[in-house]
Amino acid sequence: MNIRPATRDDVAAVAEVFASAEEALLGRRSSFDADAVIGWWQTIAFETNTWLFEEDGALVAAAGVEVEGDRANGGGVVVPSAQGRGLGAQLIDLMEGRLAEEGAARSLSWALAADERAAELFQLKGYREVRRFWEMAIDLEQEPPDPAVVIEPFREEEAPALHAANEEAFEDHWEPHPEPFEKWWERQQGRANHDPSLWFVIHDGDEVAALARNELRASGGYVGSLAVRRPWRGRGYGRALLLHSFREFRRRGMTRATLGVDATNPTGATHLYESVGMHVETEEIVWEKRLA
Repeated sequence: MNIRPATRDDVAAVAEVFASAEEALLGRRSSFDADAVIGWWQTIAFETNTWLFEEDGALVAAAGVEVEGDRANGGGVVVPSAQGRGLGAQLIDLMEGRLAEEGAARSLSWALAADERAAELFQLKGYREVRRFWEMAIDLEQEPPDPAVVIEPFREEEAPALHAANEEAFEDHWEPHPEPFEKWWERQQGRANHDPSLWFVIHDGDEVAALARNELRASGGYVGSLAVRRPWRGRGYGRALLLHSFREFRRRGMTRATLGVDATNPTGATHLYESVGMHVETEEIVWEKRLA
């Protein structure tokens, strides 16, 4: 078994490994693609915080972890044909060893809720379930209604205001971690599918009241962030931005759209998404272990 760090050239292969495991569990084609890996690993230290396991030249397992404040976010996968050989445990040990070097107090890892093997392994390693997230989807077979709200395209000069509005809107979500504007903006511009023409804003005078930051992926349109600031909630702005985004996805030839959401989101976002016709396609569990 050859173990080495990943490089940006490995992103597509890593995505394929994750997709193969998901497809084996759920019995359908996965939407996990290279864009998802790039978004996840965009600021990761490849040389020290990623691991690829290769056997006879084929990639059979992969993992990556990144520290944010006192916590670390990580994830790994083993292809179905190589499961049951202890590779998953090795990945966890490698990640935890690296986190000990970086001084992280907590490790958070993600796994599909349908993955019973992963649940058993995490529990054996001292992890506990702390949260569930859903990926929700909608098939854009029919033209969504035109929202009766004035929605404007994003202007680059208001990027700081957009970032501030997004940070404020997510303050009451689970595990918020504020990010400086410069780092956030660099990360957005570094995405291979960065397209600000898919970002939309609702203004109240000079204020950014709500926003949608979208992107196109191989699997369809993706709502990366939907945010309504507290003073403007309850006015239908989230629904309007969703419908507007769906209409734009369709205009660009996309036949489906997805987004990720906290299953117990305190703002009622899951009910909003269901009300516009979205359904839960995938459920993930966040597993946590205190390291210090």
